Amino acid sequence: MTNERPNVALDGRYSIGEVTKILGISRSTLRRYTDKGIVKCGRRRSNGRPFYTGRAVLQLWMAVL
Repeated sequence: MTNERPNVALDGRYSIGEVTKILGISRSTLRRYTDKGIVKCGRRRSNGRPFYTGRAVLQLWMAVL
């Protein structure tokens, strides 16, 4: 995980791929954090794909450091 604070918009919506690049973690690690309840994701109404808010990304970053 990156040591620098992620530069994200608090109300922005980020895909799994975007979050993994921002935080420098793998997809499986992000999935594990989500399954354990460390970070919450939403689902897009249009296609059902998961997304993470910028606020959730920052909370995850602070929780893991």
